[in-house]
Amino acid sequence: RWIVSDAKKTGAALAVQLNHAGRKGSTGCFSLGFQGASVPSEFGGWQTVAPSAKAFGEYAVPRELTVDEIHAIVGRFRDAAWRAAQVGFDAVQVHAAHGYLLSQFLDPLVNEREDEYGGSFENRIRIVVEVVDAIRAVIPDDMPVLVRVSATDWAAGGWDLDQTVSLAKVLKKHGVDMIDVSTGGIIADVTVPVKPKYQVPFSEQVRSRADVPTTAVGLITKPKQAEKVLKSGAADVIEIGRAALRDPYWPLRAADKLGVPVEEAPYQPQYVRGAFR
Repeated sequence: RWIVSDAKKTGAALAVQLNHAGRKGSTGCFSLGFQGASVPSEFGGWQTVAPSAKAFGEYAVPRELTVDEIHAIVGRFRDAAWRAAQVGFDAVQVHAAHGYLLSQFLDPLVNEREDEYGGSFENRIRIVVEVVDAIRAVIPDDMPVLVRVSATDWAAGGWDLDQTVSLAKVLKKHGVDMIDVSTGGIIADVTVPVKPKYQVPFSEQVRSRADVPTTAVGLITKPKQAEKVLKSGAADVIEIGRAALRDPYWPLRAADKLGVPVEEAPYQPQYVRGAFR
């Protein structure tokens, strides 16, 4: 609670991302030699779970979840969202991308279940819809809910843009306010055509075809580049991750690059005379 309170004193709005790693869990620091592999139990690792007993790359084989366990996980997402609202977060984001548990359910190359949580599109998206419904039931009506998705797994026969658009349409009906559009991370050893703004077209398609606000991510690192994406209508919000880690003042530098007067940008007084350009 104090973290949220102190951060909001700066004028920031805070969202919390809720996720379950599924078969990508039980991983450790790269420096300990566990890159691209699960951490063994003797080093503090644990048995991972997933829709099906199918490993990600060289990771350990997960245990298939029971239906009761799936219901319990939905409840944990709900409880986490309730706690987030209680301590003052402004929005909740559900992570259903990048090969984490919820996206594992979505992808037919990963989800081999034959019950109500596998097979058809409606069954594969069921857990995501249940999570959203459970969260919406316990947070304020005006608290935004975002869902992060991988618009494609970049693999033939897997999760793709058309399914993402269909999912976005369903989620909009269930009270989701924005779709955070990324790609990949679900299937190991696929070729991803990484380059600046390579995921923007997916955001644009989801935004136009599902008629829902979107965020764009992925190698959008320059202010004018980000502004161009917004003005083109390809996204409503640009998210930065690694760029912010490298430069926590990226937004202020972007404001300067885009011509926002110093007196209109939220600089601390002691920064105004500094050589921030």
